[in-house]
Amino acid sequence: MPHILVSISLSPEGMAHIRATPDLQKAEMEFVNKWKEEGILENFFISTDRTGAFLLLSGVELGRAKDLIGSLPYFPYMAQVHYFELDKQF
Repeated sequence: MPHILVSISLSPEGMAHIRATPDLQKAEMEFVNKWKEEGILENFFISTDRTGAFLLLSGVELGRAKDLIGSLPYFPYMAQVHYFELDKQF
């Protein structure tokens, strides 16, 4: 089963907008929780400074992973997104 690690960094301007918009934060978490329930999102980490996140997606190909991330409410505020295709060893 394919795994994709997604590394996301938010821009400083984006962080300011996100912090000022609680509805945006709620909408983002709805996506995260839905993906978890569907088994797409295996792990979700937020950096301690809250300016980035790491998502481990399972059972999706790279193109689908990019589509999923692009659909997130926070996507317009992301400064960098990196995708790493992984083979699980254990």
